[in-house]
This record gives sequence, structure tokens and C-alpha cells, in this order.
Amino acid sequence: MVESYIVSLAVATVLESNIDQSALLVLKAQISYDPHNVLTNNWSTGTFVCSWVGVTCDSGYQRVDALNLSYMGLVGTIPPHMGNLSFLVSLNIENNSFHGSLPEELSHLYKLQHLSFGFNNFNGEIPSWMGLLSKLQNLSMYGNSFTGTIPPSLSNISSLQVVNLSYNRLSGSIPSSIFNIYNLQEIDLRDNMLSGPMPSIISNKSSLQVINLRSNNLSGPLPDTFDHLPYLQRLRVSYNQFYGQLPSTLFKCKRLQYLSLANNDFTGSILSEIGNLSMLTELYLYTNAFEGTISSGLFKCNQLQSLWLSANRFTGSVPSEIGNLTKLTELYLDNNNFEGTIPFGLFKCNQLQILWLSANRFTGNMPSEIGNLTILTELSFDKNTFEGTISSGLFKCNQLQRLWLSANRFTGSVPSEIGNLTKLTELFLDSNNFEGNNSQKCPTPYQGDDDATTLYTIKKLPPHQAGVARGHSLCFNQ
Repeated sequence: MVESYIVSLAVATVLESNIDQSALLVLKAQISYDPHNVLTNNWSTGTFVCSWVGVTCDSGYQRVDALNLSYMGLVGTIPPHMGNLSFLVSLNIENNSFHGSLPEELSHLYKLQHLSFGFNNFNGEIPSWMGLLSKLQNLSMYGNSFTGTIPPSLSNISSLQVVNLSYNRLSGSIPSSIFNIYNLQEIDLRDNMLSGPMPSIISNKSSLQVINLRSNNLSGPLPDTFDHLPYLQRLRVSYNQFYGQLPSTLFKCKRLQYLSLANNDFTGSILSEIGNLSMLTELYLYTNAFEGTISSGLFKCNQLQSLWLSANRFTGSVPSEIGNLTKLTELYLDNNNFEGTIPFGLFKCNQLQILWLSANRFTGNMPSEIGNLTILTELSFDKNTFEGTISSGLFKCNQLQRLWLSANRFTGSVPSEIGNLTKLTELFLDSNNFEGNNSQKCPTPYQGDDDATTLYTIKKLPPHQAGVARGHSLCFNQ
């Protein structure tokens, strides 16, 4: 009896393996282009299916439990026979050129935990039957041409941890039920055509860590339920049509490291509670309608590396406490209504590589302490009312590649030490009161510098300065 059972089990295993082999051979037949001949030379009836390239089998039943055909350049369609791979746990065909719609038979893959169809050419709607894949943890269908709405049935998959539907053509509103999947850690819906509000978080114990809704048509105020997101680390809602003031609950997300609200219509001031976000490393608020002065709370975020406040309505002086942000590598304050002199605290931020103060109302001289910023690669002071001579400290910034001082009230001659800045590719000094007859008219950065390798003719340009300019863009007084 025992021997008979063992024989029967072995026969059943072989038969089931043949089912898997047959399904994969049908898939192979649907491949119209195999540029590296991976499947052509390897997938054949002469070898055991578990030894095929891209195929992994479980150790017990020798059934196919993982299929990885990613980055093979394959062109083809998915046949319904793939639904026969009943032991499949992981299916990864990303970065190929599969096309067409998804066959409903894939809903039979009840063991599936990881599904990655990213960067292919699939089209049609995301099917509602996906809600039947009850063990799915990772759903990645980014970079295709899926249309229609996001099926609410996805919220039936309580095991879902990652949903990435970015870079498609999805429209309609975001089902609120998806945001409230208990185990969901990451949702990425960027670069679609989604509309309506951002869903509220109902669950008091959401596991969400990453929310990316960038570049859609979402609108309305942000929901006032961020206090239900204790694990949130990254929030990106830029390039939408959100408006209104920021909800105070947003500043209760104390694990936030990345916050991008850029290119919306947010208003109001930055609350002092922003200081609660002490783990922030990147903050992008540019191109909104924020106003008022910079909140002192911001300077408690001393892990900040990138701070973008450009193109708002901020006013007042820049507090010297900005020097607390010693890890800053990028600081964009341009296109606001800041005034006063540059605070000396700023020059404590000696990790700065990019500093934009252009198009404000800054006054005073260029401080010699600017020489502390020795790794600056971009410096934009243009369109202010700075005056006096160019500080000799500037020439210690010998990593500078782009220097914009246009449209100020600088006087005196251009120091010969400017020749120390041998890495310059763009230099704009026009619309000042420098001495000499440097009358060549040149475009400013705001008019667009389409040819950064143009050598502009500069009258009375000393030989050492001409060497800096050769093959690069350079503008003096008009």
C-alpha cells in the first residue's frame, strides 16, 4: 500500500509539473520577439521545467512557484493558460514589451503574493477580478497604458502592502477604501489623470509609510486625518490642484522624512508646529501661495538637506537661525518678497551646494563670509538690490559652475580673481553698475540660456577672464 501511494504521488507530481510546463510553453509561443534568445534556446520539452531560465520551483512538489522574466526585452502577450500555474507565488515580467489586456484566468493564481508588470505596454482597464488575489502583497503595474478607474475591489486584498499604479492613464477618483487597507505600507499613483480629493484615513492604526500622488488632477484641501498616519515617512502630492491651508494634523507625522507640496494652490503661513517634523530631510513647498515670515519652528528641522520655498509670497527677513540647518545642501528662497540683508547664520551652512536668493528684495553688500561656502556649485543673487563691490570671499568658492549676479546695484570693477573660478559654465553680471564699457547685450537666466556653450563677446575683458569664458556663457553689463 505504501509503495502504491508513493508511486501515485510521484505520478501526480509529474502530471502537475507537465501542467506548468504546458502553460509556460504556451507563453513562449506568444512571444513574438526574444532578442537574446533566452526562451528560444532554453525553454524546451527536452529539459525539466524547473531548470528553465527564469523559473523557480518549490522543493516539495516541484511546482513552479516563481517566474522572473524581467529585463529580457520580450515582446508578446499573456495567454490565459498562465492561470494554470496554481502554485505561483511570484510573477515578475517588468521592463519588457508585453501588450494587450490581462486574461481573467490570472484570477486563479490564489497563492500569488508578488505581481510585477511594470514598464510594459499593457492597456485596457485594471480588472476588478484582481480583488480575488487574496494573498497578494505587492502589486506593481506602473509604466503601462492602463485606463479607466482604480477598481475598489483591490481593497478586498487585506494582505496588500505595496500598490504601485504610477505612470498610467488612470482617471476618476481614488477609492477611499484603498487608502484604508490595514497592512498597506506604500501607495504610488503618481503621473496619472486622477481627480477629486485625497481620501481621508479612517483607520486609527494605518501602516502607510509612503504616499505618492504627484502629477494628477487632484483637488480640494488636504484631509485633516494625518494623525492616523503615525508611520508616514514620505508624502508627495506635488503638481496637483490642492488648495487651502495645511491641516495641523500633518505636523503630527513625526516620522516624515520627505514632504513635497509643490505646484499647488496652498495658502496661509507655515505653522510653527512644523518643528515637530524633526526627521525631515527634504521639504518642497515651491510654487504655491504661502505667505508670512519663515516660521521659527522650521529651524528645529535640523536634518534638512533640501529646502525649496521658491515662488511663494513669503515676506520679512531671513532669520539668522537658518544657520541651525547645517546639513543643507540645497536652499531655494527665490521669487518671494524677502527683504533685508543676508543673515550671517546662513554661512554656517557650509554643506550648501546650491543657493538661490534671486527675485527678492535683499539689500546690503555681499558678505565676505560667503567664502565659507566652499563647495557651492550654483549661486543666484540676481534681481535684488545688492550693492557695493563683489566680495573677495566669493572667489574661495572655486567649485562654482553657475553664478548669477545680474540686476543688482553692484559697483566697482570686476576683480581679476574671478579667474580663480575655473569651473564656471555660466556667469551673469549684467544690469549692474560695474566700471568699464562692457556693453555686449546677453540673455539673463530668466530669458533662457538655450546654448550654455556660447562664447559671448565681452569688451575690455582681461585675458584671464576670457579664459574662464571660453566655451561658456558669460554676461557683463548691458
